[in-house]
Amino acid sequence: MTLPTQLFVDGAYRHSASGRRTTLINPATEETFAEVAAADLGDVNSAVESAQRAWESGWRDLPPGKRTEILFSVSRKLREHLEEIAQLETLHVGKPISDARDEAGLGARVFEYYAGGITKFYGQTIPVARGGFDFTLRQPMGVVAAIVPWNFPFAIGCWKVAPALAAGNCVVLKPASLSPLTALKLGELAHAAGLPAGVLQVLPGSGSTIGDALVTHPLIRKVSFTGSTEIGRRVMELASRDLKRISLELGGKSPNIVFADADWQRAAESSPMSVFANTGQDCCARSRVFVERSIFEPFVEMFVSATRKLVVGEPTKPETQLGPLVSQGQRQTVEEYLSNARKQGSRFACGGGRPHPKGYYLEPTVLLDVGKSDRCWREEIFGPVVCITPFDDEAQMLKDVNDSSYGLSGSLWTNDLRRALRVSRAVQSGVLSVNSHSSVHVEAPFGGFKTSGLGRDLGMTAMEGYTELKNVYVAE
Repeated sequence: MTLPTQLFVDGAYRHSASGRRTTLINPATEETFAEVAAADLGDVNSAVESAQRAWESGWRDLPPGKRTEILFSVSRKLREHLEEIAQLETLHVGKPISDARDEAGLGARVFEYYAGGITKFYGQTIPVARGGFDFTLRQPMGVVAAIVPWNFPFAIGCWKVAPALAAGNCVVLKPASLSPLTALKLGELAHAAGLPAGVLQVLPGSGSTIGDALVTHPLIRKVSFTGSTEIGRRVMELASRDLKRISLELGGKSPNIVFADADWQRAAESSPMSVFANTGQDCCARSRVFVERSIFEPFVEMFVSATRKLVVGEPTKPETQLGPLVSQGQRQTVEEYLSNARKQGSRFACGGGRPHPKGYYLEPTVLLDVGKSDRCWREEIFGPVVCITPFDDEAQMLKDVNDSSYGLSGSLWTNDLRRALRVSRAVQSGVLSVNSHSSVHVEAPFGGFKTSGLGRDLGMTAMEGYTELKNVYVAE
């Protein structure tokens, strides 16, 4: 398998202007396996200007049917290369191969969805008091910067690129430094499928170097960012200088609420993967579990038993459920949280150690007796750690659930329909699943409340977010 290690600009792989390169380390083996070109400010200018030319010279005016044809072709090309994409994803972020294959397939489905949406994307006709004819247009913005994280590199890259292209924009895609390979492969395959040169550029490199440059570039009209709340604030601040449009999908500390009337056994058996999947490196991770007291002890026993059965190991093996953390630094950060939990007197029901001598592995950890002011309860750990607590009163539980700066996702387990509706309205999050842990649906909007971000990925809402809304009035 040939690794993509250059910038992808104007429809072809290119060396970076500076010649600088970033070293990639396999988190499962701790071994260096590649060096990838790192873009600099000159590369940003070249890529953005090329994208602007591609937009002005035809992409924005391409008939909807032709854009539809091209995006369907991209989806087919991705499906032809699903295994290659999955292997690349596993190699640079340690994602279990079964998950990587699912996410590669998700990326292809995203392109299919937006290809089909192009010809169903309508404006409105509006009756106005003075007569005449009033209508709205959804018009592309121009060049969009898409900045994606390392935890779901390919899937989230497709979430941003596909609707932006479908709406008639050109895209400069900035992958995380730890995970550039599948973004580069996306650029290559999309252009092989018929996407015109310059419509999608891919710039690996340092976020502090080229991320800031993209956000402040005068030709960039929108920035779509997924990452930490801290960096999201900086993106928002920089983008405000010339009032760029932005969408931010940021951190989370999502609740998992289990009432005694629910099928709590199913909840207990399924809930470990709602927080430990992707080794906990998921902004949707249900890392705060609230369990009605009457079922608390048996729920915890079943939850811990299911956790102990999870297979932590080599990510290329099909039976592996949890791979390593993405880097040595990420594992160190999570272990610092666990050290703090020990000092605060939290009870470790299971986990907390390193299961393998090589690789950035960490056991999935269940914490009990965690104080509501403790760091592990309040902060996004981004690792395989969950806190479980009992509750007696629905109203107080909801106060505790909402006593968080975050509001991204969550789960609610109950067989009482009235309670499900009541609690769903009360939980302050952008996404909520009832009797399920499913946060992501290609057809439905995804995003958060409060410091979990603004704007939405996925669904037709995302495509709207890559357009300017114009109102036209024609007098009689």
